Amino acid sequence: MAQRIVRSHTCGEVKTSDLGKEVTLCGWIAKRRDHGGLVFADLRDRYGITQIVFDPALSRGAEAFEMAGKLRSEHVIWCKGKVRHRPEGMANSKLATGAFEVACSDLVILSEAKTPPFLIEDDVDVAETLRLKYRYLDLRRPSLQRNLMIRHRMLSILRNHLDQHSFLEIETPILYKSTPEGARDFIVPSRLNPGTFYALPQSPQTLKQLLMVSGMDRYYQVARCFRDEDLRADRQPEFSQIDIEASFLDEEAFFPILESAIAKLWKEILGAEIQTPFPRMPYSEAMSRFGSDKPDVRFGLELADLSDVFKESQFQVFKNALASNARGGRGSVRAIVIPGEAEKFSRKDLDDLQAQATTFGAKGLLWIKVQPNGDLQSPAAKFFSETEKAALRERLQLQPGHLLLAIADSKDKVVFDALGALRLAVGTRLGLIPKPGEGKPAFLWVVNFPLLEFDEKENRYYACHHPFTSPRPEFFDDFVNGRNLDKIQAAAYDMVLNGVEIGGGSMRIYRSDVQAAMFRHLGLSPEEAREKFGFFLEALQYGTPPHGGIAFGVDRLSALLCGVGPIRDVMAFPKTQKGHCLMSESPSPVNPDQLAELGIGLTRPAPASHSSGV
Repeated sequence: MAQRIVRSHTCGEVKTSDLGKEVTLCGWIAKRRDHGGLVFADLRDRYGITQIVFDPALSRGAEAFEMAGKLRSEHVIWCKGKVRHRPEGMANSKLATGAFEVACSDLVILSEAKTPPFLIEDDVDVAETLRLKYRYLDLRRPSLQRNLMIRHRMLSILRNHLDQHSFLEIETPILYKSTPEGARDFIVPSRLNPGTFYALPQSPQTLKQLLMVSGMDRYYQVARCFRDEDLRADRQPEFSQIDIEASFLDEEAFFPILESAIAKLWKEILGAEIQTPFPRMPYSEAMSRFGSDKPDVRFGLELADLSDVFKESQFQVFKNALASNARGGRGSVRAIVIPGEAEKFSRKDLDDLQAQATTFGAKGLLWIKVQPNGDLQSPAAKFFSETEKAALRERLQLQPGHLLLAIADSKDKVVFDALGALRLAVGTRLGLIPKPGEGKPAFLWVVNFPLLEFDEKENRYYACHHPFTSPRPEFFDDFVNGRNLDKIQAAAYDMVLNGVEIGGGSMRIYRSDVQAAMFRHLGLSPEEAREKFGFFLEALQYGTPPHGGIAFGVDRLSALLCGVGPIRDVMAFPKTQKGHCLMSESPSPVNPDQLAELGIGLTRPAPASHSSGV
């Protein structure tokens, strides 16, 4: 009778109670060592590693020993043998199974393997392009398997938590209507309806709100989302989010459900106690103190507003930045102070920081070093009055060895963006920011965002979040009547951890007059609003409950729990920064017959090859 290829144990569960028992194992050969009269092999699966020993002196061991000579790395085998202690002094305390070995009596080589293009082990130095091309081999590494298992466990815990709070898991369509949501849509042609297209959803925003209209008052799903946008190291064209929506809840009732879910994740996966409720920080405070709406509050280097110190300044850079304020503008001069570290920053270092600041729109970077005698060394120091220098020393409590970095601009946003980025760069350089997976987590809510942002070039308002975000209730009247639009706050909130936004959401617009006002303020005519959102506007007229929601980034949350940097390390089959899958060599041209069937013609041919940049 043919041998049954099943296993009695995984490679990570052989234990003391199995001593003397016969077990069957399956897995991949991680290492093979020939000691002459004995052959040892480490057998690996996703559960762990067990050492196998081939001894010709054992009963039926000679045949297995002879076959063991054919074993190579990554061969897949089935084996049978008895569990025994490793010889004294040979135990491996780093393995859960390190005190035992299996003396093999039967061996079947199920599948042979070519020599892999890189070693299948952690901390191997190999180009990421090669890892992505052979992702199925890369995924055999214990660290990546651990990451995917943590991701699975995270989702399992969240599902159970939401189920306990009466949330229903409901799927929404992938093929849907194209609606503006801030990035380009991926579009899918319809063969049955020539000339028309579906869009892959950037998020299930309108659909989850329609579920609230339907009376399904608590919804969630692990939603696949798609955005055709320029990618960065921590973005992917397709990603997952835990999408949550609830009716008849405000922030005070909603936040505890979300905070307890996060606390449960940290407790059950990392064994860490998380203090709840999380602190709340208004958007205006986050920007003025940290230059970011997702502030990392684990270290100092907070921003200081020096606009009043230099309000009469004759230094042209400051003068120009503050001049617009007399006409209702929002310019400022702000700085961070690095205590006792001035000598660690060479002129080249400062030039590099200035180059970084200009990428955020800053026209330059002013630096000041405080000399041992208290003098201020800076290319601009000669333009400061003695009164300004004295006020600067007093305001910032400057001491010898301090380094000041200042940005001035006629737009606060430029100052915040540039100085906030410099704060993080300096914090990283000085070792003030713990590495991923290290240090105590710092959670907080950022609340009271602005609802609208005015674009001077376009001469129109844009929604700071999305066009379904509700104003805070106290601003409803002003909003509907178009008053003080620059001062209206959104009922929006972001959950931030260590300078990373892990979830964002808002209370939604549920009144048709407020939604109509939103479209009006965004410059959409009633006809355009009906064309883009007619089905949704219609639904709002049939009794819509107050509701709100949040979406947690599955990939980002997984990366934080796993203590890794890039989200590619918690995704099974990620793409490069240019949206390429190096493993499958996609995107790729399709057969012309397929295009003809869809009624599609190409205005330019597909490139012969594409870059594989990660």
